Amino acid sequence: MSLEVTVAVPFKQQGTTRLGEGEFVVALSLDRNWFSPDQAKRLIDVAAGRGLLAREDGDVVAQFDPPSVTVPDEYEPDQSILREQSAFERILDALVAAGCDKQEAVADVNERQRRLGISVEAAAALYARERGVDVGDAVERAKATFEE
Repeated sequence: MSLEVTVAVPFKQQGTTRLGEGEFVVALSLDRNWFSPDQAKRLIDVAAGRGLLAREDGDVVAQFDPPSVTVPDEYEPDQSILREQSAFERILDALVAAGCDKQEAVADVNERQRRLGISVEAAAALYARERGVDVGDAVERAKATFEE
């Protein structure tokens, strides 16, 4: 996952799991020249929304094990990682990571959505639950679409 790889780089660079927010921003914007400072701050928001980072007392704290993340040589993130994923995208990512075939999952979710007359997010959450796939807080976001 490129978001996790991107977020891991500053921590790996400093050999820690906790950085000041400014240090994190500098590592991605000035040291790596991957993002503008504003984009690096946006990345923190997106990563926090995905449960990869937490903010504590002005610091950014990894909620994963940065040393275990492999950063490919010549890695450079795509700007699309700055876009927050929808609940459906997050659930689909979790399904694929758990070994489900992406095309089959999408087809089954779409069929369920049509048959039950519910949102795609709710259908994906049901599909994941039936397969025992943990989708974290994405299920709460999917529930919100079901209740609308």
